[in-house]
Amino acid sequence: MKITCLNGWGGKLHGKLLPYVEISDPDVLCLQEVIHSPESEKDWLTYRDGDHVLPQRANFFRDVSTALPGHVAIFCPAAQGVLWDGDRPVPSQWGLATFVRRSFPIVGQIQGFVHKGFSPVGYGDHPRSRSAHGVRVYDYAAERAFSITHMHGLRDLNGKMDTPERAAQARRLLDLSRQISEPGDVVVVCGDFNVEPGSETLAILADAGLHELVTGRGIETTRSTQYRKPGRFADYMLVNRVEAVKSFEVIRDPEVSDHCPLVLQL
Repeated sequence: MKITCLNGWGGKLHGKLLPYVEISDPDVLCLQEVIHSPESEKDWLTYRDGDHVLPQRANFFRDVSTALPGHVAIFCPAAQGVLWDGDRPVPSQWGLATFVRRSFPIVGQIQGFVHKGFSPVGYGDHPRSRSAHGVRVYDYAAERAFSITHMHGLRDLNGKMDTPERAAQARRLLDLSRQISEPGDVVVVCGDFNVEPGSETLAILADAGLHELVTGRGIETTRSTQYRKPGRFADYMLVNRVEAVKSFEVIRDPEVSDHCPLVLQL
């Protein structure tokens, strides 16, 4: 089973991201920072938050779904706010999505929030609502079930330091993973956690028996050259059984986001 985890950056580099997704063809794609604007047929809209202005692929969820026609596509909104078509506001949902190859039956599923709850009117004040999604799938070739849960960790304007809110979200993520998993499963927990190595978040997950693969395998960064701020880590992938890992890599070429795809082969 091939699992890819990626923060899609709102589809800003969709011209490279979509061909990469098609060619790499993961069995399960865990995608964060996904835009879904069902009332708009526009290709692009604009996100505005003070002086932070960012182009957003208006129907990024639809774009990736089209690139993976053989997958079940599940969108999990964290909030509905406004993107802009010039001066016209457009309702737009923001969250994460999971894509599962149809030949892998989804035998369990869970969706919940690791920070705050659904924000129906506006994206909200920072740190904003953050969701997580988990699936339990059966792999006939391996004759076993795999549990895969991912989240997009909260963004704190003060940085990526440990906070009570981040510790709480790690415990909620772990609880969601435990709810979807059963004894004997290979368990995967991943996502853009928005924390540094050595964080309390990773310690909580490690204490639960999960092995972190990014720093554990000497990876020096999970950010592409598109990211120009300090701090070279954000994304992590953890497993409960290291012996089940056939390979793990962080993809630097092509650059499909300001994050690098994490690719796990089990």
